[in-house]
Amino acid sequence: MLEIKDLKAGYGEAMVLNDFSVEISHGQITALMGRNGMGKTTLLKAIMGLIPIKSGRILFNDTPIDNLQTYLISKAGVGYVPQGREVFDDFTVYENLRLAALGSSKQNLALLPKIYDWFPILKERLDQKAGTFSGGQQQILAIARALMTNPKILLLDEPTEGIQPSIVHEIGIQLSRIASETGLTILLVEQNVDMVKTMAEEIIFMENGKLTARCSAADLKNDDALLHRYLTI
Repeated sequence: MLEIKDLKAGYGEAMVLNDFSVEISHGQITALMGRNGMGKTTLLKAIMGLIPIKSGRILFNDTPIDNLQTYLISKAGVGYVPQGREVFDDFTVYENLRLAALGSSKQNLALLPKIYDWFPILKERLDQKAGTFSGGQQQILAIARALMTNPKILLLDEPTEGIQPSIVHEIGIQLSRIASETGLTILLVEQNVDMVKTMAEEIIFMENGKLTARCSAADLKNDDALLHRYLTI
């Protein structure tokens, strides 16, 4: 579904991704792990067209997207939840969700009942301003907003960062449920090991802008050596 070939990207003259290559299979939940500064966020930004690519290719369903503007990448079916949530604080829950569907088909608006089913708190607080939500509630809204674009693949950057454990658990359960019900592919940047072990089917590790290892969730549960190697400072 998503294929990245020999990708080089970064900021100015500083290359963060160095010939990064990976394939993400359709319908799979893949976790991307590594120490801070290894290029995980940069990779997601490169996929979304938010930073320039120096060389390499990004293919989505066998179609190049590395030369597209961000809104066209989104229209092609790539959803994105950035680190830090970035909801519109002065907009209500409904306005945040409605905004995500602007310019899309009526089919996207028809997703609202499903969104409310997955995240009941949003239906309960439709008229509440997002800025009054807790960090965890804002993250739920950010995920729901991305789902309003009806993506085929969802990129999430550190969705549990700074969130209370009860909501971390809820987010993990609902993302797994959504993937199971819809066939949604998920690429998840995450440092919460318990969540990764619970959700992910495959884990890939980054170091210095390159893919350095990959394993199944079962392998990770049985052997923590990779975690110590790629996550321990």
